[in-house]
Amino acid sequence: MILAERAARVQAEATTKAEAANARADLSSRDALIAHLKLEIEKLRRALYGSRSERKARLLEQMELQLEDLEAGATEDGLAAQKAEARTRDVTPLERRRPSRKPFPDHLPRERVVITAPETCPCCGSTKLSKLGEDITETLEVIPRQWKVIQTVREKFSCRDCEKITQPPAPFHVTPRGFAGPNLLAMILFEKFGQHQPLNRQSERYAREGIDLSVSTLADQVGACTSVLQPLHELIEAHVLGAERLHGDDTTVPILAKVKTVKGHIWTYVRDDRPFGGRAPPAALYYASRDRRQEHPERHLRL
Repeated sequence: MILAERAARVQAEATTKAEAANARADLSSRDALIAHLKLEIEKLRRALYGSRSERKARLLEQMELQLEDLEAGATEDGLAAQKAEARTRDVTPLERRRPSRKPFPDHLPRERVVITAPETCPCCGSTKLSKLGEDITETLEVIPRQWKVIQTVREKFSCRDCEKITQPPAPFHVTPRGFAGPNLLAMILFEKFGQHQPLNRQSERYAREGIDLSVSTLADQVGACTSVLQPLHELIEAHVLGAERLHGDDTTVPILAKVKTVKGHIWTYVRDDRPFGGRAPPAALYYASRDRRQEHPERHLRL
């Protein structure tokens, strides 16, 4: 009787903990779903009516960060509820409401791993097996970044008749006397300007991967690439500013200064004649300044 009473008490405690864990998981799931729906509604409003202010854009970013925290918390509470449910049989498992996951893109390569089927029937041992079909489970995987050194060998030859030495020309480098390949340079520029990753953070991350690239070295490469890409910028500038109609706007951005962060401005000019039946390709042009004085757009549009 004592053992039965103790077992009943343990079971009751486990049931209570499981019900509490289920309640927390259900609440976290509902909060995440509400945040997800609010974010979708705000995105639809921006798509229909456009961006009304910079404050709305920051609010949207804040909602995305809040949704990220709620989704992570809901998953954590759901796993805790599953562990609590495994200790009792009196609690109905919680079914979390999740948004439907999109299928993986078709352009991704597929690696087919076939699990070896049994040669005999596990029930009767017969070898007369016929295939009825197959079930496919897709798992998204990534190949870690790999570093390599490309050695370009230029062999020298001497002529036995004239005793002159011949050798193929040196390989082309994007930057003068550059040691970095085009893919590495593109990654550095994209991380800095596309992902807003400063060069010091890039240098630290590369060091953790076993590659020693100092901040000064990365800065030299960025400066060299800027000089190389200048003709391309001039072509885009001439194409955008040569349009019959031009759309312009400025956006505030934080800029690092010696003592504190100051407010800078990104001037954007867009050419897009598609709504007016034009066939010219759309393009965007960007300028930067530390203030919002009138002389900046006057200088930009003087061309």
